[in-house]
Amino acid sequence: QVQLVESGGGLVQPGGALRLSCAASGIISIFNTMGWYRQAPGKERELVAAITSNGSTNTADSVKGRFTISRDNAKNTVYLEMNSLKPEDTAVYYCNVVSVWPRFEVWGQGTLVTVSS
Repeated sequence: QVQLVESGGGLVQPGGALRLSCAASGIISIFNTMGWYRQAPGKERELVAAITSNGSTNTADSVKGRFTISRDNAKNTVYLEMNSLKPEDTAVYYCNVVSVWPRFEVWGQGTLVTVSS
């Protein structure tokens, strides 16, 4: 079974940077999408960014130009480079993997990112 191991969350000052990592273990299809979602207190979970196996990306307007998603297929790892962080970015960030065929979806446990002085 596929498992996701997240790392990189923590406390940073406004304008600072963090890098999140998520490594997937187990057998997964070569046709998959890896991504990051986030959920702030009292708000809906939202897509931050996603990336396909061939490198195609989709990034939310709220973080476009500040966050960059990338992946290392050899390591089955997805990264989220977060720059120019704002207090509004404070949330629990969740890693996600989706396989189209066979169809399955796996979530990480979440890692807290806090942007504060």
